[in-house]
Amino acid sequence: MRVLLVEDEPHIGSAVQEHVRAAGHAVDWVRQIGAADDAVRSVPYDALLLDLHLPDGRGLDFLRTLRRRGDTLAVVILTARDQVSDRIDGLKAGADDYLVKPFDLDELNARLQAVARRTQGKAIPTISLGPVELEPEAHVARLQGAVVELTAREWAVLDVLLRRPTFTVSKEAIEAALYAFGQEIESNTIEVYISRIRRKLGRDFIRTIRGLGYRLHD
Repeated sequence: MRVLLVEDEPHIGSAVQEHVRAAGHAVDWVRQIGAADDAVRSVPYDALLLDLHLPDGRGLDFLRTLRRRGDTLAVVILTARDQVSDRIDGLKAGADDYLVKPFDLDELNARLQAVARRTQGKAIPTISLGPVELEPEAHVARLQGAVVELTAREWAVLDVLLRRPTFTVSKEAIEAALYAFGQEIESNTIEVYISRIRRKLGRDFIRTIRGLGYRLHD
């Protein structure tokens, strides 16, 4: 999943970016609304973490602009304002969830995953693909009933494929979902993750469509 973080406070921004990346997601971090608007116009993000008070404007105004443009991006508001009226204003403006600072970073990851799947229509508790059974929300994978341990990055690759289960997904699309701006990507990184997943869940679990990309076994 690729996430845009809009937060001007350095300590909060760096902590959130590090924690969400550790869960296997790509995070682009900007500190102003102008930069956020440029980012969402150029990158197909899965979710937006949005502070309300930014140097060049109000987060709610930016959110309203996104919704007026028809952008259905999942949005979680991060703010120090804990009044009920503030939460109502955020939800009316089009937010999907709301976290009050200081918040637990593990809870942030859980809510982020939940709203992204909900807005994409993928809130499915269990997915069965041949002998493989997946619980994406809980990050549980089973092969013929036995639990298989997958890393955060392996789950991130699977998440991209699960969002398009009947389509071939290009290597470039997987890279875009996993890596933020400026991150170094080895030429064979995606192939390495695909190979590791196949070793754990079966060589036919992910098919290679030569010249096009990858798709899940159907």
